[in-house]
Amino acid sequence: MKIVFMGCVKFSLMTLDHLLSIDNSQIDVVGVVTRERSSFNADFKSLIPLAEENNIPYFVAEENDQSAMLNWLKSVSPDVVYCFGWSYLLKEPILKLPRLGVVGYHPASLPQNRGRHPIIWALALGLKETGSTFFFMDEEADSGDILSQKLIAIEDSDDAAMLYQKLVDAACEQISTFTPQLIAGDFKRVAQDESKASYWRKRTKEDGRIDWERPAQDIHNLVRALTRPYVGAHFDSNGEEIKVWKTEIDSDDQIKDGEPGEILKVERGVITVKCGEGCLNLIDYDSRCSLKFGDHLQLRESYGHSRI
Repeated sequence: MKIVFMGCVKFSLMTLDHLLSIDNSQIDVVGVVTRERSSFNADFKSLIPLAEENNIPYFVAEENDQSAMLNWLKSVSPDVVYCFGWSYLLKEPILKLPRLGVVGYHPASLPQNRGRHPIIWALALGLKETGSTFFFMDEEADSGDILSQKLIAIEDSDDAAMLYQKLVDAACEQISTFTPQLIAGDFKRVAQDESKASYWRKRTKEDGRIDWERPAQDIHNLVRALTRPYVGAHFDSNGEEIKVWKTEIDSDDQIKDGEPGEILKVERGVITVKCGEGCLNLIDYDSRCSLKFGDHLQLRESYGHSRI
């Protein structure tokens, strides 16, 4: 089975590497579609080095020029395209070119939680479970028939990097299972139940600004959602944007007084901030941060934005 692999993020790189490691003589990766750079993927990874290492022809996409991509795909004539980590919806000519179609990936439990930033939203909203879903792509976002789905538990200790790795591990297992099924023609397409569909919107930088009037648990969830490999939650201090990478809920019942945003304690580099409910310890944050006991951090209203 001739496969073209399309992607440009860390997940793409790891799953392509896994696909190439599967011991099956009928798997033939005949091409790779990727990018040389990205201005908006925090976890961007070009697949060019891996393609060159394995002597696989590759096509470098520029913006959303699908006509040039289509012509190149015709030249390698794939049976199926694996599109894992791409920023644009594919148009009908590309979707219909491969005999088996285009298999996409979404790290959520489709039909729930279609749309943008699923890993971030799952953590920021404090979900206890998400999904690893492969589906046959159509011209809509994340709406095609499901090929393979696995539920993933989210632990309270998980952050973005940990959940990302859980999803990679699950996806690699799924690829090892459904690729031979595609080769044999022994696979199922399960239509999504549109009555159960829900959507997550695109997040903005402002969504990552810490609102100290929120409960400590909500802020903690935001920080673990946006930590590496993503952009980090942030607040301003003395006119500088400070990124926060790791926090923990403060368990000291003696700390009760103070206003939201007030620094209640600085000890061994750990900054304790009063929140709307409870207190939060800042464990890992930008080194230029020089907060001290008694300082007050700006509240979200100070920036002229409504609370969310």
